[in-house]
Amino acid sequence: NPFNPSTQIRFGLPSASRNVTLHVYDVAGRRVATLLDAQALPAGWHEVRFDASALASGVYVYTLRVSGSTLTRAFTLTR
Repeated sequence: NPFNPSTQIRFGLPSASRNVTLHVYDVAGRRVATLLDAQALPAGWHEVRFDASALASGVYVYTLRVSGSTLTRAFTLTR
């Protein structure tokens, strides 16, 4: 899962969803990016590009929230 300096975050939605949010945090818990902010998306697969060119190397966490469910995954930025 290492990437440099950008990556695609892929996820699937089984049905159309409202209020989809996708945030990226550093390991200290500070939000460093908002990729989706309460957006309505149709069912199916989606890709969101994350450009981390302004961030330092390290481990980051993204959190996807959809209809009351939360998915959290870690990924590593290497330079």
